[in-house]
Amino acid sequence: MTGRAVLPVLLRGYDDAWERLAARVGGLTDEEYLWEPVRSAWSVRPGDTGEWLADGAVPDPDPAPVTTIAWRTWHLAADCLADYLSRSPAGRPLPDRGRGWHGAAAPALVELAAAATAFRTAMTDLGEDGIWQPLGPAWGPFGEASWADLLVHATDELAHHGAEIALLRDLFRWR
Repeated sequence: MTGRAVLPVLLRGYDDAWERLAARVGGLTDEEYLWEPVRSAWSVRPGDTGEWLADGAVPDPDPAPVTTIAWRTWHLAADCLADYLSRSPAGRPLPDRGRGWHGAAAPALVELAAAATAFRTAMTDLGEDGIWQPLGPAWGPFGEASWADLLVHATDELAHHGAEIALLRDLFRWR
C-alpha cells in the first residue's frame, strides 16, 4: 500500500467536519450565539473599552467551564485555526486580536468560515510531501510533529467543538 497519497483522505475528514459545522450554524441568532446554559459559563463579553472579549484564564481551569457558542467560535476561528496558520508559510488569515471577538453571530461566522477555508488551503498548498515536514521550532515542544499531525488535530477540533455547538443549539431550542 505504499505510494498512496494520504492528503486527500485527511482533507476529506476535515471537509466532513467543517461541512457538518457550517450546516449546523446556518441561521444562528445573536440570542443563541450568546446564550449561557449555566451560571459562570465562559462567553464573549464587552470589555472596559467596549471591545468584545472572550473569557479565559491562565492556566485553564480544571474542570473546564461550560462555554457558549460565541466562545467556541472564537476558540475555533481565532485561537485554533488562525493561530495555527500564524506559524505557517501561509500566515494568519484573521487579525490577531488576542481575546477580542465578535458580540454578534454574523461577523463571527464569517471569520470562522474564513479561518476554516484558509487552513484547508494552507494544507492543500503544502501538498503531499509538505504535510510530512516538521512544524518547526516556532511550535516549541510540538516542533517535530508534522503538518499532517496538525491537520488531524484541526479536524478533531472542528468535529468536537462543532458537535458541542450543535448540542448547544439543540438545548437552546428545547430550553
